[in-house]
Amino acid sequence: MRRTIRTLLVGGVLLSAAACGTATGTTATTTVASAPSAVPGAIGSTCEALSRAYGKNMAPLAQSLTAFVADRKTVTRAQDSLATFATAVADATKASDDAQIRADGKQAADRMRAKSADKKFFATIKTTKDVEQTMGPTLTEWLSPVARHCS
Repeated sequence: MRRTIRTLLVGGVLLSAAACGTATGTTATTTVASAPSAVPGAIGSTCEALSRAYGKNMAPLAQSLTAFVADRKTVTRAQDSLATFATAVADATKASDDAQIRADGKQAADRMRAKSADKKFFATIKTTKDVEQTMGPTLTEWLSPVARHCS
């Protein structure tokens, strides 16, 4: 289980760079701290806020999903963790001067909140491989509306 969490956390750092659109080509080597320098002004501060939200919420979500695989009774913790992540995304974008970023932040947060309440979604998470899928491509898909602004 520790190996899975460690893998997810390392992947999270890479995904956070991709989530703010700072990755170039097919490799994500840019650090989270440098994400705002890739975009100007207010958009940069929104991207920085998104990066902080991602960094703060990635590990708790990964841990709660891994715990859920081991003990199905912890579904509420996993759901709450995803809902908290959604709120952080909404909060990071709602103060933006750019109306499109605000709308896209709401869209991403709404996707995540909907999944946090979706029992069928959590029923599909049965193995650590399922957790990795959720923390990788699925999370990237949910965050895609805001990711395009930060490149």
